[in-house]
Amino acid sequence: MTIRKTKGSVWEDLIDDPVERELLRIKSLLSSEVVDYINKHNLTQQEASERMGVTRSRVSNAVTGKLDSFTIDMLVSMLERVGVSPFRKVG
Repeated sequence: MTIRKTKGSVWEDLIDDPVERELLRIKSLLSSEVVDYINKHNLTQQEASERMGVTRSRVSNAVTGKLDSFTIDMLVSMLERVGVSPFRKVG
């Protein structure tokens, strides 16, 4: 087993390209918002998919962190459809 010193964050350790790293970090934050919404409203993935206007498999992918098939736009759209405005929290 080899032990490597971290670069400071899990994102830096996983992805060398700073642009790709930031995009994945943003997608991760948005998918966390999807999970938070589902948990807060005690929804099934099917119920969440109907409210968010996507298939249940898309919700499942967001919940399980399979983010490579998502654009940031798609995740934001899913959240906006249920009244969650993730970027308004930042400003």
